[in-house]
Amino acid sequence: MTHTAARLLGELGAALLDAGVSVTDVAATLNRAAERHGVGGYRSTVFTEMVMVTEEASGSTVVVHAHKSELTFAQAAAVNRLARRIERGVQPLGVIPEQVGQIRAASRTLPGLKWVVGGILIALGLAILFRCPWWAVALAAVAGGLVGVTTRLLSRGGGAVAIAPFVTAFVSTTAVGIAASVLGTGPVPLFAVCAPIAILVPGALITNALLELTATDIVTGSARLMYGLIVLGFMTAGIASGRAITGLQIDTDSVALVGRAGEAAALGSGWHELPPIWFSWVGVVILAVGIGLAFGSGRALTLVNVVMMTSAYAVLTILTPLCGNVAAIGITAATLFVAARLVERLTLAVPATVSFQPAFLLLVPGTIGLVALTAFEPAGLLGAVLAFTSLCIGTKVGDVASELVTRVWREGEPVARA
Repeated sequence: MTHTAARLLGELGAALLDAGVSVTDVAATLNRAAERHGVGGYRSTVFTEMVMVTEEASGSTVVVHAHKSELTFAQAAAVNRLARRIERGVQPLGVIPEQVGQIRAASRTLPGLKWVVGGILIALGLAILFRCPWWAVALAAVAGGLVGVTTRLLSRGGGAVAIAPFVTAFVSTTAVGIAASVLGTGPVPLFAVCAPIAILVPGALITNALLELTATDIVTGSARLMYGLIVLGFMTAGIASGRAITGLQIDTDSVALVGRAGEAAALGSGWHELPPIWFSWVGVVILAVGIGLAFGSGRALTLVNVVMMTSAYAVLTILTPLCGNVAAIGITAATLFVAARLVERLTLAVPATVSFQPAFLLLVPGTIGLVALTAFEPAGLLGAVLAFTSLCIGTKVGDVASELVTRVWREGEPVARA
């Protein structure tokens, strides 16, 4: 049973990696599962693309490679539910191959169309949330569709995926710049440029990097974080290039952070009017639905997206006037991460990796807005660094706090044997 158990644990770990779980959490899950099922002599070492399960007594090791295929939010949730059942001893290790195979085989209808429509809704929701004028809202939605089509085409080109952040940011910014020039709109709100490319933000990647960096997984965490920063750099370079070609001018007084949406001021009537402040809540819902559609959440998880993102927006709106943008971002990240972990312990249906990512995507666009602003106003770089640092610290503080609570929770659970 022991060698077979190692292979089964490795297959579960590979599925968790494809589901976007950090290597730290994957290793912890596999080690707890081994203890529950009477094979505690095995220890798991996890890297970004493979799992090594080693028998401590003999030193023999089983290596299982991840499939390198991203799972939808719904599939990721199913993998996490399976892992929790195995970890708690509710199901035996023997069910892993069949159930993982069923999860991977689940087909998604019209993935290309849903990705494009999801991109449109994400851009539309962000433009409304950041209270861009109505003409800019419409322009952002069109650019969001263009980004969706561009990324789908690039995904078919193999190596072209590596430059997708630059190409899509360049194409989107160029399209916005040309449209603004033809329509004679004058300076363009910041999020008419940022909203269409927000779908490319590596939120899960950066979250995992932060968890790994402070949990002894330094090599993996630093590699992930560096890649995430490179993606943000490519996006900034694409925006700067599109701006240079079209002569696009940004309205530097437009809203750059979620908590400051109420400070926006209208510059005219008709299409130049701003959405009412209360309509920002509608923007949050549209954004959540767009994320669910683009990343394959399904109806139930899309509802979770809505709850998490409206909660994030509410906390940011309350805290920003009280403690400023930077502190509000960090506190919100910590609060929501703890909430996601606790919900995960209460119900297997909502894994933290799935419920927190939409909230992270709401927090990151503000940072992306500041990063984009540096392409037009280099002096804004300090604000971008501070906001991103606050987000990183808040996420890690939330992880530490939630781990303290869930550790006590786990110690109170009875041990079940398969």
